[in-house]
Amino acid sequence: MLVFFVLGLLVHLVFFASIFDIYFTSPLVHGMTPQFTPLPPPARRLVLIVADGLRADSLYELDDDGKSRAPFIRNIIMHEGSWGVSHTHVPTESRPGHVALIAGFYEDVSAVAKGWKENPVEFDSLFNESKYTWSWGSPDILPMFAKGASGDHVYTHSYGAEREDFGAHDATKLDTWVFDNVKDFFHDARNNQSLFAKLNDEKIVFFLHLLGIDTNGHAHRPYSREYQDNIKKVDDGVKEIVSVFKHFYGNDGKTTFIFTSDHGMTDWDWKLENWKRLDVSQADIAPLMASLIGVPFPLNSVGTLPVDYLNNTDLFKAESMFTNAVQILEQFKVKMTQKKEVTLSFLFTPFKLLSDSKQQNFLRKARSYIKQGQYDKVVSLCKELIHLALKGLSYYHTYDRFFLGVNVALGFVGWTSYASLLIIKSHSDLTGGVRKEVKKPGRLLPCSFVAIGILVAFFLLIQACPWTYYVYCLLPVSIWYAVLREFQVIRDLAVSLSTFPLSRFAGSLSVFALGIEVLVLSFFYRYMLTAGLIAFASWPFFTQLWTRAKITSLGWTCFSLLLAVFPLMPVVGRKPDLSLVMGAGLLVLLLSLLVITSLIKRKDNFVNQELLVHVFQMLSTVFSMLVVYGTHSSLLRKQGLPLLNQIVSWTLLGSSLVVPLLSPTSLFQRLFSIFASLMPTYLLLSTGYEALFPLVLSCLMFVWIQIEQETRQQSGVSCKQKLTSIEFSCNTDITQFRQLGLDDIRRAFFLVFFLVTAFFGTGNIASINSFDLASVYCFLTVFSPFMMGALMMWKILIPFVLVMCAFEAVQLTTHLSSKSLFLIVLVISDIMALHFFFLVKDYGSWLDIGTSISHYVIVMSMTTVLVFLNGLAQLLTTTQLRLSGRPKSHLV
Repeated sequence: MLVFFVLGLLVHLVFFASIFDIYFTSPLVHGMTPQFTPLPPPARRLVLIVADGLRADSLYELDDDGKSRAPFIRNIIMHEGSWGVSHTHVPTESRPGHVALIAGFYEDVSAVAKGWKENPVEFDSLFNESKYTWSWGSPDILPMFAKGASGDHVYTHSYGAEREDFGAHDATKLDTWVFDNVKDFFHDARNNQSLFAKLNDEKIVFFLHLLGIDTNGHAHRPYSREYQDNIKKVDDGVKEIVSVFKHFYGNDGKTTFIFTSDHGMTDWDWKLENWKRLDVSQADIAPLMASLIGVPFPLNSVGTLPVDYLNNTDLFKAESMFTNAVQILEQFKVKMTQKKEVTLSFLFTPFKLLSDSKQQNFLRKARSYIKQGQYDKVVSLCKELIHLALKGLSYYHTYDRFFLGVNVALGFVGWTSYASLLIIKSHSDLTGGVRKEVKKPGRLLPCSFVAIGILVAFFLLIQACPWTYYVYCLLPVSIWYAVLREFQVIRDLAVSLSTFPLSRFAGSLSVFALGIEVLVLSFFYRYMLTAGLIAFASWPFFTQLWTRAKITSLGWTCFSLLLAVFPLMPVVGRKPDLSLVMGAGLLVLLLSLLVITSLIKRKDNFVNQELLVHVFQMLSTVFSMLVVYGTHSSLLRKQGLPLLNQIVSWTLLGSSLVVPLLSPTSLFQRLFSIFASLMPTYLLLSTGYEALFPLVLSCLMFVWIQIEQETRQQSGVSCKQKLTSIEFSCNTDITQFRQLGLDDIRRAFFLVFFLVTAFFGTGNIASINSFDLASVYCFLTVFSPFMMGALMMWKILIPFVLVMCAFEAVQLTTHLSSKSLFLIVLVISDIMALHFFFLVKDYGSWLDIGTSISHYVIVMSMTTVLVFLNGLAQLLTTTQLRLSGRPKSHLV
């Protein structure tokens, strides 16, 4: 069985990794010829100012007094410049937004593995194409564009990472630092002849990255006074910078200013209807900037030049648009050549909408229109060519997607079939009790699959496919060989099912399929979890549980209905409500007090260590409540995160996995100890109603254990031990294990449903991807994406741990091997994963595509993480540490 689990882990890792080869590969190609417009550009220099995290509505709308928060920028909109909304793609994070702005393409999500800080692949950018670039701002953003630049012409000036503190007294200092350093830079340049000469050259770029607005937005919310005041500070700073440039360059009219944001936008009305609004996609800004100063378009840019922003001749607009089209067409041609070289000629299917002849026809027509002075037709034709070239790029980028998808799907179906057969063969009596001697298959079967494997490998070899393709294509061959080797089990199963009542079989299968579909739909619609929990609540009334155990059934119904409320609540991260966090802490204290009272009453079995553990857990809860309240108050006073609060928070986090090991291993006491130790950490990571979620979930888990015990008794099985006398033990007597029954499929389904509820009960994909940073302020406020992400991941895992520990108790009380139940869970998870594999989108909005991929990744992670969670649950439930003295009896 150990071999099976190791192989299963490897197989799922392959399935998990396949998504990166199918959907997350870099779209970039190299080897294109740089393209630039052969006409004098309108500007000699460009100033790019990016206000990180600035929302369009916050900038454009008027305040309650009818005044603008950014009067200087609004005056520019009305009298001098053009304006619009830049539409970004998710993830709305600093790095991908700046890559889109400066390099012209939407970076693939695989860059998250490097924290968006390093280049997963090298790419061209506006800075690289410029003669000189000077940049000021965040150390997280500036270095990545300097690192990718050829030569030594991109200069960076960044502050220390410690300045990016969400709990700082005044985050606007991040912006004033940039403005002050730019002013000092130009002041010093007058006394530096070398620098003065460079600054008076052409094709130069100045980049000002302003992080204060984003920092204040995370710390105080986008509608806070701090956020809105920061916009006014930025407006004043931009006004000063414009003045500095005009003074330094003598107001020569050759400086272009672009003010934008990396993320944050809306479609609201801001009383600017009389001024033409020119919206763009974020990647369109890179070709615009290149055109303005006359440098080659970034080689990997997929943006379309917004010609309406160019205040120049129609000839210049037409030539620039033609350059844009040729630049994107170059990428298409390189991509097509690369794919053609590694595909057998009789299997290669070219992109028919843009054949060689059609490409030439487009270019000839465009040149002809330019000669004839029909510039509007040039722009229209080039936009059509760009549209087709981008479609062609996508076509060749996803050329192997169907082929790889079919192979992975075959592997999925095969693995699920093999796991199901293993359950039937080793853990059930569905095939008729004592098995006959298994006949070994002949040589025909293995020889056939070896031949198939050789043919597949040869097919991949002659096409020079990556080594990962061999894994995806050969894995289904070996899996299906393992399936067909169990032909005797398949035959016995068919015979057994033929004697099974058809109506009962169809009914059970329908209920199982409906349950799977509810789980799948809950990923898209959280209220489906509510529907499932309501169905759970009514379950005892359709069985004998209601007549045999009324109190337990009522508890199950009440807590199921209480838990059903959470998926109907808005996702976590909208508005903090510390009163709910405090209320959850008080409820935990009340439960702990009841447990301590019961311990004191049992003087004959009283153990000092138990009392110390519970007292420590109660103190931990009190400290966590004080830290949450104190940190929130300190941040409101702009005094930052108190060091004492930070120390207490990390201490409570560190002790949360150790303290439960000091409690007795009796079932309910150990489970309550785990809950009471994890809750303080969860409270520290909570900002609102979600603090109540693990409390209700844990109560339902306690009742679940009891109700499963009642179910076993209802089925006529005599349970010798009461729940209060059962202890967790790492040395379980395997002779007590029984074969699987149909009820165990329900238990496994309950586990999967509770795990999904634990994940989506208080959030969804969007809220998890863009989590509220306020949740980690008790631990740190200085920006650290990996540490903050790790803390939020632990917050997500805490309900998982509570469910898995309860599941350990269910297995113990029902005398069922964890291996057999885990196999059923594996099959359920794989069926869900196969659903999401087919539901992955490569069309529509980026949000739709990203969400569909996230669903698949989550389910695949669940099947692999379950192994880790199962091990952690066993460690937490069976391991016991002693402070001192000899072991004592822990019978309750």
